[in-house]
Amino acid sequence: MAGTQHRPILALALLFTVGALMGLTSILVKLAGNAGWQPMAYLLWGLLGGGLLLLLFAWARGERPGMSLTQQRYYLASGLLSIAVPNGLLFSSIGHVGAGFASMCLAFPPLFTYLLALALRMEALSRIRLVGICIGLSGSLLLALGKLHGGDSPGLWVVAALCVPVFLALGNIYRARYWPSGATPLSLAPGMLLGGALLLGLTALFGVGFSPNLNSPLAVGLILVQMLLFAAVYALFFILQKLAGTVFLSQIGSVAAITGAAMAIGLLGEQGSLSLALAALCIVIGVLLVAWRGAQEKAQ
Repeated sequence: MAGTQHRPILALALLFTVGALMGLTSILVKLAGNAGWQPMAYLLWGLLGGGLLLLLFAWARGERPGMSLTQQRYYLASGLLSIAVPNGLLFSSIGHVGAGFASMCLAFPPLFTYLLALALRMEALSRIRLVGICIGLSGSLLLALGKLHGGDSPGLWVVAALCVPVFLALGNIYRARYWPSGATPLSLAPGMLLGGALLLGLTALFGVGFSPNLNSPLAVGLILVQMLLFAAVYALFFILQKLAGTVFLSQIGSVAAITGAAMAIGLLGEQGSLSLALAALCIVIGVLLVAWRGAQEKAQ
């Protein structure tokens, strides 16, 4: 593990790396939809492939996931809160609200995570962190309200996208509070991904289709990239949580919000706006305040 002096720098580097990769996910989902993938099928096969890749990597490094009842419960609960529900809502809503707006919704988890952590006395009150979170959230709220009043997207799907950060925050708190004793980050990541895939697959009992789309090289290439992306994101995800703490980790969503919205405009041709630019500026300021302060506190 990095020395105390370099921990804030390493944590910030991981934060922006994982956030950017998560922002890329929204773009891949939109492209996959254009290539004929159903959102839930794309999510399920991406999770299965990513989970198996991580499992093989963890096995090769001698960090085999534990299979006690406590650990299995951890995999399923974290998979439900952090993977199945939020990603199911996110992947399904992107086709209706756009990749840019869906990405910007990822900026909300820091506030919910911090408030839950304060309520459960997992974090101490820090004025700097609170100010940073509020600054970042203000830009995201402005953008969300504009989307709701714009009338260009169904209200139900807008609400569904806005529910994503609530579950992500609950997942952040659960993983930190019930982290299995002695477990390494790499040993937990495959279980969470595969647990989420298992729970997602159960919705087939209610008529959800998960047939893979292998009709074109593009469709196959997109799901392979998504598998690799899931494996990389969640391996680094657990490492960052162990390194810098739960509230710091929640800032990933803010970075994903900026990068995902920027890529949606630059790569998919979605329309930008002044409110989007202001929201991005607020989020950058908020991330730097909260993330740097949080990493310093964790290092002490």
